[in-house]
Amino acid sequence: MGSDDILTRSAPPADARIHYGTDEWQFGDLRLPSGAGPHPLVIGIHGGYWRARYGLEHFGHACAALTAEGYATWNIEYRRIGNTGGGWPGTLLDMARAADYARTLAESYPLDLSRVVTVGHSAGGHCACWLAGRRRIAADSAVYVDDPLPLRGAMALAGALDLRRAWELRLSEGVVGDFLGGTPEEYPDRYDAASPFALLPLAVRQTLVHGTADEDVPYGMSAEYAARARELGDAVELVTLPDVGHFELIDPQAKEWAAVVEAVRQMVG
Repeated sequence: MGSDDILTRSAPPADARIHYGTDEWQFGDLRLPSGAGPHPLVIGIHGGYWRARYGLEHFGHACAALTAEGYATWNIEYRRIGNTGGGWPGTLLDMARAADYARTLAESYPLDLSRVVTVGHSAGGHCACWLAGRRRIAADSAVYVDDPLPLRGAMALAGALDLRRAWELRLSEGVVGDFLGGTPEEYPDRYDAASPFALLPLAVRQTLVHGTADEDVPYGMSAEYAARARELGDAVELVTLPDVGHFELIDPQAKEWAAVVEAVRQMVG
């Protein structure tokens, strides 16, 4: 059985489901490790090409496994394409609001806000790095947010990191056009504000984990992103997994999961 069955497996329950906004999709699942803390925090972001039919449940496996390793995890849900308010700019504004809500969570839970990292898979990998680059967004953009939560690092697992390139490749039937409302030619400012590649350098440590046999997001996207980020002075580690596909990276039962855990450990410190 392949790791893509993780989309239908039931994840271990969270400690708390908490709303960060008033919309039905503005919530997250918080998991806390044993011990008094304060605990380093992983903000987890599920993939699914920003579409409503994919929710946070399948990423709960990865978050539960990371919590067992000693990390608090905040697995965030958000409005997606197909939800009212999803797409541009709502999806990204939800990401930002959910990440910044860690400050509110820390008022009630033992979280170490000096050790916060984002970890996202696929489209969630895009969002993980986008959250790290928010200080580079133009102040007149619809997705600009003042005083974003500082991050120690960002990790993309098979991340869709270059939205212009994703559009050129027509990944997932041209989903980037649905996400941002049109083409790069029609909305260049949206692509500039939404794409981690366009926001480089992020001035935040980044780790990219990608399998060379990925048929959903091509490995070359991470390789090209890493090369450009390093050229611009960012500290980026590219973890290449030969002959590995898309879903092994979020499956704690897969042998590749050990590489993800080690990458998180190195990033959090």
